[in-house]
Amino acid sequence: MARRSIKSNPDGKPDIRTVASLARVSIATVSRTINRSTAVSEKLSKRVWQAIEQLNYFPNTHARSLVSGRSRIVGIVVENITNPFFPELIASFEEVAVANGYELLVSSGKIENAAQIERIVRRMLERKVEGVAVLTFGSEESVLDQLAMHGIPLVLAEFVVDNPMVSTIEIDYATGVREAVEHLVGLGHRRIAYLAGPHTLHSAETRLHCFESSVVACGLRARKEWVVDGDHTLQGGVTGMQKLLALKERPTAVICSNDMTAIGVLHAAHQAKMSVPEDLSVIGLDDIAFTEFTLPPLTTIGLSRHALARAAFEALQRQAEPDEAHVGKRITTVGTKLVVRESTAPPKTR
Repeated sequence: MARRSIKSNPDGKPDIRTVASLARVSIATVSRTINRSTAVSEKLSKRVWQAIEQLNYFPNTHARSLVSGRSRIVGIVVENITNPFFPELIASFEEVAVANGYELLVSSGKIENAAQIERIVRRMLERKVEGVAVLTFGSEESVLDQLAMHGIPLVLAEFVVDNPMVSTIEIDYATGVREAVEHLVGLGHRRIAYLAGPHTLHSAETRLHCFESSVVACGLRARKEWVVDGDHTLQGGVTGMQKLLALKERPTAVICSNDMTAIGVLHAAHQAKMSVPEDLSVIGLDDIAFTEFTLPPLTTIGLSRHALARAAFEALQRQAEPDEAHVGKRITTVGTKLVVRESTAPPKTR
């Protein structure tokens, strides 16, 4: 069998001509394939990618952006990188972006800090991002103003803006929170407390309102002393639980605004020599990976990071690569659902 001669650079490294030769296509076809052009048939595209993999060829993204005028970079901004929810969200967002031929630029920091806002915006502009997912869940206004001023497509979580360049991801907290309250009521709980998140976050306020309306819908009363302010941290969960323990009439169950708070509650209950779920039922929100490994494993309201990441990326992609079928679509809803584990059980006393 005759062997095909594969040309390469003088330095021995494969280049776009090497790929074209191995795939038996033109250099233009390789370029279009790498840039995800729809003008290349699925059969040819598959052949090109197989050649790229076989040669271990890495396209020059800088050169590609100069030729195409597009960076194929999207940004994501989060605030609290110490909360496992956000690294998990970033990982899911990167997975979706890379699968669609984009690179990811990550920024995090205290959004209320003017210097950090300037740094975040400057990085995004310098890298010529094609869009930014601002997933700070309630403190995005300052970043929003800066980025929107430069005409960068944005997607926000739970923040609707009257701007055609801005899309919104709405979280259906109501369904998951209602399922959590109904689950506890079904077990026999009537004294249900709630550890809230920061009032500065839209998401935390929405979760609180969902809890209050769900309790009323179940024929119970949301007592003021059983709703405690928190900050979505482990220590916030400990402090909040200590306040509930100091009450004359203690709740038999606690729903928390996020999983970090709930894990703090588990710790405080352990310190108080209380048994979960025998003495206290606990429910979190987010379903971060750690919740399967707490003692006991945490019942939580699940919010899929992958579904959220995919919705955010697709919203940005619609703006970068307009599709007639989705013109004008600016709001996408992501659902929540209760994940029952071992931190909930019937109360000792009713």
